[in-house]
Formats: sequence, structure tokens, C-alpha cells
Amino acid sequence: MSLGGGGGEMQQITQQIEQLEQTKQAIEAEIEQLQEEKREIDEAIDAIEELEDGSTVQVPIGGGAYVRAEVQDMDEIIVDLGADYSAERDKDGATSSLETKKEKIDEQIEEFREEIAQVETETQELEEQAEQMQAQQLQQLQQQQQDE
Repeated sequence: MSLGGGGGEMQQITQQIEQLEQTKQAIEAEIEQLQEEKREIDEAIDAIEELEDGSTVQVPIGGGAYVRAEVQDMDEIIVDLGADYSAERDKDGATSSLETKKEKIDEQIEEFREEIAQVETETQELEEQAEQMQAQQLQQLQQQQQDE
């Protein structure tokens, strides 16, 4: 007597669970990147608020090299708007643009967290299904042994 051929189905469920776990890890990595971007924006906002005309700063020029420079006008701040566009803003405008950027990042993070919740729900459902299949197989095996 056979055990009812649940092995292939069990393997498929296991693969689905592994794929969901990989998806969850990828989403978590995206969230971490977005959180790092938020930290950088916070640092930029702090710098905008603290720096004054005449302040000396270190400006990255690439390859891990920096050059000292003097801030000439804190009311001429170039802010990345996205899609390869930038705009010149005064202090308040730059801070406002960066705060808006942070809000959009928060929205993205929230969407990713909702995706993680969906992935976790799917994973839990598959795990429950696998447990039920294992219980049925065990029951069939016990029945088979009693019949012998």
C-alpha cells in the first residue's frame, strides 16, 4: 500500500515557502535601503539648519576624496527632485523639499511592510497546509501498519 502520493505536493509547498522567504528578505533589504536614504536626508536637513554663510565644509569629489570649501550662500541650495532633476532652493525650501522626500520614503516603507505582512500570511497558510499533509500521511501510515 502507498502513502497517498503527497511527496510531490509537499516538495512544491516547501519550494513555495522558500520563494516567499526570499521575497521577504528582498523586501526587507529594500526597506533597509530606504531607511538609510532617510538617515542621509536627516543629516542633510541637520547640515542645512546648522551651516551658515562662511562655514567650512568638506565636499566629496569622488573616489573617497574630499576638498575643503567655504559656504558662500546658504540660500542657494541645490536639491535633487528625482528623475535626474534638481532645483535651487533657499534654506526653508530645501528643508521642505527634503521633508517631502522623507514622507514619500515613509509611504514606500509602509507599502513594503504591507507586502511583508501578505508574504508572512501566505507563508503561514502554506506551513499549515504542509502540517495537515504530514498529519494525514502519518495517519495513513499508522492505519497501514494496523492493517498489516
